[in-house]
Amino acid sequence: MNEIRDFEKLETDLVVVGSGAAGLTLALRTADFARVTVLSKGDLQEGATYYAQGGIAAVLDDSDSVDSHVEDTLHAGVGLCHRDVVEHVVEHSASAVSWLVTQGVPFTTKSTAEANSNGDAPVNPAELASLHLTQEGGHSHRRIIHATDATGRAVFQTLQRRAREHTNITLLEGCTAVDLVTELSGTGRTCVGVYVLVQASGRVEAVRSRFVALATGGASKAYLYTSNPDGASGDGIAMAWRAGCRVANLEFNQFHPTCLYHPHAKSFLITEALRGEGAYLELPDGTRFMPDFDDLAELAPRDIVARAIDHEMKRLGCDCVYLNITHKPADFVKAHFPNIYERCLCFGIDITRDRIPVVPAAHYTCGGVMVNTQGETNISNLYAIGETSFSGLHGANRMASNSLLECFVIAFGAADSIRARFDRTTLIDRINPWDESRVTDSDDEVLVSHDWDEIRRFMWDFVGIVRTSKRLQRARSRISVIREEVRDYYIKHRVTNDNLELRNLALVAELIVNSALQRQESRGLHFTLDFPDTLARAKDTILSPEDS
Repeated sequence: MNEIRDFEKLETDLVVVGSGAAGLTLALRTADFARVTVLSKGDLQEGATYYAQGGIAAVLDDSDSVDSHVEDTLHAGVGLCHRDVVEHVVEHSASAVSWLVTQGVPFTTKSTAEANSNGDAPVNPAELASLHLTQEGGHSHRRIIHATDATGRAVFQTLQRRAREHTNITLLEGCTAVDLVTELSGTGRTCVGVYVLVQASGRVEAVRSRFVALATGGASKAYLYTSNPDGASGDGIAMAWRAGCRVANLEFNQFHPTCLYHPHAKSFLITEALRGEGAYLELPDGTRFMPDFDDLAELAPRDIVARAIDHEMKRLGCDCVYLNITHKPADFVKAHFPNIYERCLCFGIDITRDRIPVVPAAHYTCGGVMVNTQGETNISNLYAIGETSFSGLHGANRMASNSLLECFVIAFGAADSIRARFDRTTLIDRINPWDESRVTDSDDEVLVSHDWDEIRRFMWDFVGIVRTSKRLQRARSRISVIREEVRDYYIKHRVTNDNLELRNLALVAELIVNSALQRQESRGLHFTLDFPDTLARAKDTILSPEDS
């Protein structure tokens, strides 16, 4: 791994903003022909990938089929998935898993699952049939490849190790992307670099690059309760919008139904795989309720389960519901969910004997920067991959474990696109240095924390699982005022990581609210009491900076 000592001289072939599954995959797939710099605004592992528990959806079993996976995804997406994109991603699912295996990801195999092992030995790519498969909500077959209940961590650690070993990849922590640098020509706008806040020095540096890829994750920190790490502030979506990119379907915010409810358990998710292995959702008195809401009961798509829990909590006035897997053998539970078992035990909950208190929490941003299957945006040489993007795969509700799959398949496409364009794309001679001649250090950081807290609270109250037009209008009124405050603060003060995140979060919150107001129906993750019916025609909500 290279080390950068002089940022002022930093030039590279590809800047990847974000160090999760999508970003590291793109880095590894391009490093054989390009110099790649990966930026992480915090520690490398502080991304959503590291905390992903469930797994990767892929068609590997003889009883399963590409058509079945496609149809399950289309059904979960409630008419808004782009069929051609779904087919493309699913058709490449086996090759994506095979590539991960060659990288050394220690997926759980059928033999290691039976032997109560953590699956430490990587499987041979030719033996994909030996991988242990589990089932999650919305899937009609067992097709979830996993590494016990810590798949994201296994994938991240493997890809990070491979990236550190590669001489053409530079990994930089503590570097926050501020804004994209673009040029306008006769053929349109082209991305030529990025301004980066180096947190250690407090300086903003200009980085020149032939290509830039946004892989910054979603925007679930816009909500008060979330399963996401602190960095999920919509940075890539906001930067792309300011640069001129279109965004789509940002009203579809997926709330994971089962986040651990405990005062000391910050953002700890209870994987859907527990329900896939037979766990029940129960009211405080022990009554199951999901069969009353959907024929699939606990295995219904996430939007249905989250709304059911929200409904029951409001109806009963209770703080949480409960996930119960105590009817399964203790050895089975410990073998399949060792990390959840240990984590819950830290809070005095033995999941082999005790029910797990759970609540819904903001989990995944289904909309984002509009891209094609190669991650290309409407700005030349700018790519968006992973949760930052909107490819058309997820529609109105992401099906479980399709998100990691999308990271790999679209990153593969982006790498192919960059390779094809590489020789005819030149590096710009210079970028104007960052100008902070008319700004001062802030002496009132409490304004940042206050606005941050207010955004997250009104987004939870007014733009949450169940919406109304009145609530959305109130949210738009408040975000309009806060956006003006944030603009004024940003113009006058030197940038910091906190005020950059607030700036991005405020913008993306406004885009979410505006998208939600445009959709006058209930579909998938967007449920409004004022328009409870689903329209016959499914249509994406597309916002363009040119129209704002």
